[in-house]
Amino acid sequence: QVQLVESGGDSVQTEGSLRLSCAASGSPFRNYLMTWFRQAPGKEREGVATANPGGGSTDYADSVKGRFTISRDNAKNTLYLQMNSLKPDDTAMYYCAARWWDGRLSLRADEHNYWGQGTQVTVSS
Repeated sequence: QVQLVESGGDSVQTEGSLRLSCAASGSPFRNYLMTWFRQAPGKEREGVATANPGGGSTDYADSVKGRFTISRDNAKNTLYLQMNSLKPDDTAMYYCAARWWDGRLSLRADEHNYWGQGTQVTVSS
């Protein structure tokens, strides 16, 4: 099993930037697909960005392409999400999640087994 703890959420203004972190412990980090999700009140959980164990293969939701960057430091067991040009629509609770790597990227919540507790991002206009 892997345990996940997110940090870095904050309140920012439109066009601001934030970097979220997700610290992993337990099972070796490098064995997992790692993904960022978000959920706004009244909305379904949305996959935002995902990275393979090496970090060299990634995928993003269309709504964040060109603005968000996912990365991981396997030596530090940490996943990151750099968020630039933030918009009010980006306001949500952000979660990191993990799934044992099976060769496929995924932005689907039902394909991830391990979840952090979330960190809140609020973007004001």
